[in-house]
Amino acid sequence: MICPKCEYEYVDGITVCADCGTELIPVEDFEGKLLHPADWFIIYTCADPLEAEMIKANLSGGGIESIIISQKDRSYPSIGDMAVVKLLVKKKESSEALAIINDINNTELNGE
Repeated sequence: MICPKCEYEYVDGITVCADCGTELIPVEDFEGKLLHPADWFIIYTCADPLEAEMIKANLSGGGIESIIISQKDRSYPSIGDMAVVKLLVKKKESSEALAIINDINNTELNGE
């Protein structure tokens, strides 16, 4: 058995993930649903992780799954913040995600 959310494997007899509470599924069912990097599209980039988190929250409110990838390395001292934060969505949801992001940006530009 495996958790489709955390991807932790469990022994037979366990039905719920101890970490997140999601119902477990058989490993065979999960392997057919794995996503590959080619299934994701970079929809937005910025330098501020907080900005990416806010946009992710808006996308989530619209039912769109997204992930954030940050290139920031806290162990490497540097002057300023030159990290690039990328927001990715599934390719099949990219047009809806872009519409939400454009709506957010247009609202901010119009001062609403």
